Amino acid sequence: MTDALSAFWSALADPALAYPAVLTLKVAGLTLIAHLVLGLGLGWALAQPRWPGRMLLDALVTLPLVFPPLALGFFLLLLLGRRGWLGGWLDEAFDFSFIFTVEGVVLASVIAGLPLVVKPIEAAIANVSRALGDASRTLGRSELETFIHVIVPNIRGAIVAGLVLGTARSLGEVGITLMLGGNIVGKTNTMSLEIYNAVFNGDYARAVVLSGLLGAVSLLVFLALRRTGRPVLN
Repeated sequence: MTDALSAFWSALADPALAYPAVLTLKVAGLTLIAHLVLGLGLGWALAQPRWPGRMLLDALVTLPLVFPPLALGFFLLLLLGRRGWLGGWLDEAFDFSFIFTVEGVVLASVIAGLPLVVKPIEAAIANVSRALGDASRTLGRSELETFIHVIVPNIRGAIVAGLVLGTARSLGEVGITLMLGGNIVGKTNTMSLEIYNAVFNGDYARAVVLSGLLGAVSLLVFLALRRTGRPVLN
């Protein structure tokens, strides 16, 4: 027991833990903002019936839920790499690359959790009474004003629940991040990748500590979901 506690505190006090912890918080914050903007935009678009390209957009948004993360990360690597058509263009036009950068880690995080944000928002918008929107337009409000002042307040619970689910999923992302970020120590190694590294190197004490920290965060996410999920169900 004493040896286990000693190993626990030793792993927790490791200075090398600071960077992945800070990076994970930074990525989570940026992901939360991206999820809010994209979740509202894509949720609204997918809630509109029968427009050209809707099924394709729906498939692309849902893809991270049904496609293996490593395989999806590999295809993104081919697409965004310097030899990929999109990655090559970004490199040539803007001298910018997602591969093996913090931006790539953020992109992986956003993609991994996006479906869990968009789908609840889409369903909530579709269920909001059309009479509310018609009444708002009758009063002279534009489509944007109607969305901000009428639609969003009525789906607030779904927005929060989706953001909680998306953030929780993003925190545990490994497969896509491994492909896009490269797991470079001191640059793109998140807490989840540190767990992977610890297990790979046989440092199980460190893996236990990091898993416990992420588990604690997941528990907080669950408690927040319970609180914010009630308005959605009522």
